[in-house]
Amino acid sequence: MSASPNRRPWRANEDWLAVVTGGALLAVVALLWRPALPLLKWGGSAGTEKLLAGANLLKLGTLGALLLGCSAIALTGTGLTWRRLLPGFAAVFALATSAQVLAGHAAIEALGLEHVIFSLFLGLLVSNTFGVPAWLAPAVRTEFYIKTGLVILGSSLLFQEILQAGALGLVQAVLVVSAVWAFAFWLARRLRVDDEFAAMLSTAVSICGVSAAIAACGAIQGDRRKLSYITTLVLLCAVPMMVLMPWAAKHWGMDELVAGAWLGGTLDTSGSVVAAGALISEPAMKAGVIVKFSQNVLLGVAAFFLSVWWSLRGQKDGANPRVGASVIWERFPKFLLGFIAASLVFSFLLEPARVKEAKGVLSGLRNAWFALAFVSIGLESRFRDLVGLGGGRPAVAFLGAQAFNVVWTLVLAWLLFGGVWFAAPVFR
Repeated sequence: MSASPNRRPWRANEDWLAVVTGGALLAVVALLWRPALPLLKWGGSAGTEKLLAGANLLKLGTLGALLLGCSAIALTGTGLTWRRLLPGFAAVFALATSAQVLAGHAAIEALGLEHVIFSLFLGLLVSNTFGVPAWLAPAVRTEFYIKTGLVILGSSLLFQEILQAGALGLVQAVLVVSAVWAFAFWLARRLRVDDEFAAMLSTAVSICGVSAAIAACGAIQGDRRKLSYITTLVLLCAVPMMVLMPWAAKHWGMDELVAGAWLGGTLDTSGSVVAAGALISEPAMKAGVIVKFSQNVLLGVAAFFLSVWWSLRGQKDGANPRVGASVIWERFPKFLLGFIAASLVFSFLLEPARVKEAKGVLSGLRNAWFALAFVSIGLESRFRDLVGLGGGRPAVAFLGAQAFNVVWTLVLAWLLFGGVWFAAPVFR
C-alpha cells in the first residue's frame, strides 16, 4: 500500500472527505433535518402504484439531489466540477436506484438477496456491454461512496443493545469471530490465496458478511474486484443457508435458544437472521438477533486492528514491517476514525429517543451510498476478470471457512445457550 495518497491535502483525500461528508450527514439527520426517503419496497399492483406515485418520485429526486450535492461539494477538492460530475452521477444514481427497486420486491426480499448484488450486476452489465463513456467516468467514485456509507454505518453499532441483552451473545460473538477468522485466513493461505484476498474473505465469513467485507476492504485499501467477488459469494451462500438451517434445527429437535444463537452466529445479515429465526419461534429470533448484533458491534474493533496489522506488515510497498507511528498514521484508513466516532457518539452522547428517530433515515442513506459504490465497482470491472480471480481457490476457501463456521458456532451455541437457565428470561 502506497503511503503517497495520504500525503495529499485533506481536501483532496477521499478518506477524509468521506469522514467529513458522513459526519455532516449524521449531524444533520440526528439534530436538524430528516429527509423523507422514497419507498423502494414493493410487491403487487398496490405496491407498484405507491412506488410510482408522484410523491414517491419527488422523494427519490430529493434523495438524488442530496447525494449529488454532498458528492459535488466534497469532491471539489479533488478537482472535480459540478458540470463534469452531474451527467455521470445521474446515470450511476439511476442504476443504484434500479438495483434497490429490484431488491425491494417482496419475492426477492424473501430470498434474502441484498441490493448490493443487483448494484454490482447492473454496473457489470453496463461495463461489459456498452463500456464506460468519458462523461460517466468522473462519477465512478467507489472509494468515496463506500467510505461515506461506512462512516454512517458506524451509527448503527450501538453498545447499549449488547449490554441490555447480557453477556452470552457477546461471549459467543468473540469466540466465533476470533476462531473463524483465524481458521478462514489459515485455510485461504493453505490454498494459495493472497493475503489481501484472505483478509477480506476471513472478515466477511467471521463477522457479518457484506458489511464486514466492505469494512475490511476499506481498512486495507484492498482490490475492489476482490470485494465484489467476496460479496457475490456471501450472497449466494446466504439464500440456501437461510432455508436449510431452520429446517435442520427443527428436524434435529434443537432447543429454540440454541437454534437462534446458531443462526445469529452464521447468517450474514440481521434481516436473514430475523427471517430464519421466525421460522422456528420468537425466542429463537430474539436470541439470533442479539448474537448478530454482538458480532456487528465487533466490526469496528476488527477493522481497526486489521488496518493497524496491515500497515505494520508493509504488504504492498515492500517496506520494512518495523515501521514507526508516523508511517502507520500515513497508511491508516482515516474513514475508520469517523466510523468509530459515529458509533461512540450514537451509543453514549445522544439521547436514545433521538437515535431511534434517526435510525430509519440513516439506514436508507447508508444503503444509497453502498448502492452507488457497488454500481461503481461493477462499472470498473469485467465479468471474466471476476470469474478468473484466484482460479476458484478463494471460493473453495470461503466455502470451507463457512462450513467450519456452521459447526463451530453450533458447538458454542449449545455450550452457551443449551439449558442455561439464566439466559431464558432474556429471550422468552
